Amino acid sequence: MKVTKHLIVKGHVQGVGYRMSMIMEARRLHVTGWVRNRRDGGVEAVVHGWPSDVAEILNWARHGPPGAHVAGMEVNESSGAFDSFEQRPSG
Repeated sequence: MKVTKHLIVKGHVQGVGYRMSMIMEARRLHVTGWVRNRRDGGVEAVVHGWPSDVAEILNWARHGPPGAHVAGMEVNESSGAFDSFEQRPSG
């Protein structure tokens, strides 16, 4: 059964290619969902897929791309299924 997780990533994660890198990683892993910048300087995402693939993207998200500094990450259960992985407007 597929799982869905909601995450909020805090730290130096804007202006370092975090969202685009997450899109590429999600597509590589065949994970669907979305990612966006938050007004508080963090990044928010919802990821949906097979548990092992979701675990892998969550592990990636704890570090992000080169140049990012993840200070913390909240992960919660969520719901929903998505057709692809996309970038959403900031919220």
